[in-house]
Amino acid sequence: ESSDTCTSLCLGSGRPCPMERSTWKLLQLSLALPWARALDNGLALTPPMGWMTWQRYRCETNCSGAGAQRCINEELIKEMADRMAKDGWLDAGYQYINIDDCWMLPERAEGRLVPDPQRFPSGMAALGEYIHQRGLKFGTYG
Repeated sequence: ESSDTCTSLCLGSGRPCPMERSTWKLLQLSLALPWARALDNGLALTPPMGWMTWQRYRCETNCSGAGAQRCINEELIKEMADRMAKDGWLDAGYQYINIDDCWMLPERAEGRLVPDPQRFPSGMAALGEYIHQRGLKFGTYG
């Protein structure tokens, strides 16, 4: 249909055309913007950006054989921290290295989560220090 036919059909039916509807929404948004406010406190100037194990590795803990290149372990985390710092990701605003699930043993020790000593032989404190030395922030979930 031509735009004239669309306009006459829409006007004749009493309903706005999709194009008219989007124009009206844009006008409403532009009128509301001058009243939009945000805190000017320097926090969250960009969304939190970083790398998280879950997106690619889910809960892969088999570090032997074919799984060695795909498992969540200390070397993987260090490699990602190095890449983020050296390849410009940190300069672009990516500042977090997050280990989601599956970094710890199934059993707790005295109520605390315990890193798997085979996959994280240096422990989480040493890994966090390694990450911090590259200017990145370290987070875990468990």
